[in-house]
Amino acid sequence: MYDAIVTGARISGSAVAMLLARRGYRVLLLDRARFPSPTASSTNLIHPPGVLRLRQWGVLAELTGHTVPEVRRYSLQSGPVRLEAPLEAVSDGDLRVDYALSPPRAALDHAMVRCAVEAGAELREGASVQGLLRDDDGTVIGVTGTSKETGSFSEKAAIVIGADGKNSKIAELVGAAKYRADPVLSKSYWTYWEGLPPESLVRTYRSNRTHPFTWPTHDGLTIVGVAWPTAEFPAASTGDEIDKKVIDAFAGVDPEFAGKLRDTRRADRWLTGAVPNFLRVPRGPGWALVGDASATRDPITASGITHALLGAELLAEAVGDGLSGRRPMAQALSSYRHRRDVLLVDHYDYTRDYAEIADHSPEEQALIEAMSRSPRHARGMIGLFATVVPPAEFYSRTNFRDLFDYLNESGGLPVKIRLLRLLLHGLPGQPAAAAALADRLTAAGLGPMGRLLLRSPKP
Repeated sequence: MYDAIVTGARISGSAVAMLLARRGYRVLLLDRARFPSPTASSTNLIHPPGVLRLRQWGVLAELTGHTVPEVRRYSLQSGPVRLEAPLEAVSDGDLRVDYALSPPRAALDHAMVRCAVEAGAELREGASVQGLLRDDDGTVIGVTGTSKETGSFSEKAAIVIGADGKNSKIAELVGAAKYRADPVLSKSYWTYWEGLPPESLVRTYRSNRTHPFTWPTHDGLTIVGVAWPTAEFPAASTGDEIDKKVIDAFAGVDPEFAGKLRDTRRADRWLTGAVPNFLRVPRGPGWALVGDASATRDPITASGITHALLGAELLAEAVGDGLSGRRPMAQALSSYRHRRDVLLVDHYDYTRDYAEIADHSPEEQALIEAMSRSPRHARGMIGLFATVVPPAEFYSRTNFRDLFDYLNESGGLPVKIRLLRLLLHGLPGQPAAAAALADRLTAAGLGPMGRLLLRSPKP
């Protein structure tokens, strides 16, 4: 009898198994693969909150044999407007992290597995869960499956955790409902490039309904890719054809960088990224979901690994409360769902909106340029993408009203922006009502994030 059975031993599964084992609980960690096991589904970027956990847990010390540079700045270029800022630091006690990392994914997965085993979790590789054990009330009390080494198996536990990805078998078996779902919104080509000058910068662009991106990864390589709206994805049959499509996309937003791509070379095959978007009910009697099994979103904001680590931490705390008797398990898992939603839902909506890859309007570009002129707003915008700044904190009435003080007059401003500024700062009579109208008009141009602005307190 185990305290917990965790199905899926990659990022979120190994993390929750490790954290529970470190608390002294008996944990069985199952995976169909054998580690180290490659995966081509991730562009590897880990934002500062995720890096902080990896440092706290000692996982980074296991990433030996690779050079992984610290990435300290992110940039966004929309048409002619460019915003760049350093990453905001996240901290816990004396530990402070103000950088991102992009380690090799197979090495990271293997390091996570080793840390889980060193903590005391029992790892069973080549094991596939096929069914669940339930008591007379329907509560999940274990799993059944097959192992490449031992054949059929049946194991019991106080809780079964599905960390087995977007096509989770555990989610299927318990009937965990999806909600707020969207189909695949964007599709990308990406690969590793060699020979590019090293720089501590994540570059992202938005123009002509394309989203080129690049950042330094491991061992002198650079990730280079472009995302398009799904309906506009330019399918190609050869690597050379994709080379041209990607370099042409960069030429449209950054000719200098496109020239560097032409002068260097691709180091690996092209990979294609595309995932659906959904949230799942993440808990029920005797079971819980974490990582992509709990919520899957477009990779365009590169938040998957970071949120997998943070979600695993939340679930381990909740399950620890339930196993210890500090709270009934059902109450602890209900709290986990609430905390997961606080962590994910607003950023999930932000990511879905971002994944539409719509060109920014002149009004949006004027606001982005204003952000570039305000260090506080620039760091906030970059921190939003990097999961450091909560969307509700950035998309607030106060933040956007202050932003209008940084508009750039020299190139002329769109008429709507001038009207909004007049309502905020220059209309006599009823300034509070005028400002509230400006808030509503601003929110109307911010998509789903506009709802956050209107929910925020009035200054």
